[in-house]
Amino acid sequence: MTRPMTRPDARPRLRELDLLRFVAAFAVLGHHYVGRIAGWGPENYWKLPGLARVTAYGNLGVDLFFLISGFVILMSAWGRTVGDFAVSRVTRIFPAYWFAVVLALVVFKTTGFTQVPPEADGRGPLRALFPNLTMLEFGTDTKPMVSVFWTLGIELHFYVLIALLVWRGLTYRRCVTFMIVWLLAGVFAQEAHFEPGVVMLFPAWAPYFVAGMAFYLIYRFGSNMALWMIAACGWALAVWYRSTIVNPDIKLPPEHDLVIITVVSLIFVVMALVATRRLSWLAVPGATVLGGLTYPLYLMHETLGMPMRDWFRDRLGYWSQLVLGVAVALLAAYLVYRLIERPAQKWMRPRLAAALAQIRDRSAAAEAQEATAHAPASPHVPAPAFGPLPVPATAPGQMPASATAPGQMPASATAPGQMPVPPTAAGQVSASATAPGQMPVPPTAAGQMSATATASGQVPTPGPAAHGRPEPEASAPGLS
Repeated sequence: MTRPMTRPDARPRLRELDLLRFVAAFAVLGHHYVGRIAGWGPENYWKLPGLARVTAYGNLGVDLFFLISGFVILMSAWGRTVGDFAVSRVTRIFPAYWFAVVLALVVFKTTGFTQVPPEADGRGPLRALFPNLTMLEFGTDTKPMVSVFWTLGIELHFYVLIALLVWRGLTYRRCVTFMIVWLLAGVFAQEAHFEPGVVMLFPAWAPYFVAGMAFYLIYRFGSNMALWMIAACGWALAVWYRSTIVNPDIKLPPEHDLVIITVVSLIFVVMALVATRRLSWLAVPGATVLGGLTYPLYLMHETLGMPMRDWFRDRLGYWSQLVLGVAVALLAAYLVYRLIERPAQKWMRPRLAAALAQIRDRSAAAEAQEATAHAPASPHVPAPAFGPLPVPATAPGQMPASATAPGQMPASATAPGQMPVPPTAAGQVSASATAPGQMPVPPTAAGQMSATATASGQVPTPGPAAHGRPEPEASAPGLS
């Protein structure tokens, strides 16, 4: 019987998180668009005064993304099997992603703009297409087709770790243990310069995911000092790592350390308010649609922005370029969300769920069949063979020993005028050869009277028995 998959729409949707996700995506878009239109560095802030100084730190929207992801992914995984969790993630991230990868190649072929350096034969982006379609390009030493795709590799690592936790059994206690072990193991791997551990545990970004998970546990189970300590540890490590991971190409002003510490801290405060249910007032109408636009907007804004910036550089002013670029990106994101992402998800989800159900059912049937085939066979007890056994020959004057099957009467040889007496087991009347007119005497066990051949008028005398069997009887007078 096919087990229905747990549907994601059965879980509560926090519209305040939809709105925060859109804010994070829009911050990244502003960072790229303002920086590329006006130019990086304080010397170019005058071109878009006020805004350029703020959007210079828009890349910190990624930090908010990762923190929200720790919250939302744990919520999505709770109560699901590994298969159901995998279906929910695949149908959520791949349809829009595949479209964005193909769009990047089309833009390169039609305009020549690409973020993958072309090789000598000009086929670099085409070769990069295939690893990028799997979202595993980081493992094949291939550049992502679009610069923002690097965050998807981090997310995929996180999904794998959560899938392992779900496979082990997702409980409150195990989740807390997992978060602590992850943080410590990541730091230790970095301290020991253990590259495989650094790759699998990505300690520079793990604090965001771990803190997001702690915030979800607070949201689900209530405030707990241990969880607040884990979140605080994540905050401290996140501030440290983020202060050391600064792209020099951005050319941030000297006070950037203080700004980064402040912005990262504010991001953690915002998520703490979500965990304690103090931002529910952000669940405004339309937040769900904005949340739906977030992912395709994040994936495509760079691909669309590069050629537009080149086309309108000398035709429009800085503000006009920015407004046009944002409008085109939002419209494209909405079209992809409505016409590609949602229909693809509706088509993929039941089919993937059915595929997993088939794997489960057929695996269970095969295991049951194999167990039956290897079960020990019941011992075979042959049926007893009925029929008379051969009767051995006897000396003249002796009685033949008749073997019989159970329940059969023995064939006893008697002298003329005697009655045949059936032989029996010990304690039963034996077959005694008697002279004419004598009565057969039963043989007995030890202490009983032995069967003694007597003449007419004689009295039998007691005699011993060997091993519980009757003593052989003497022959009748006149027989030797």
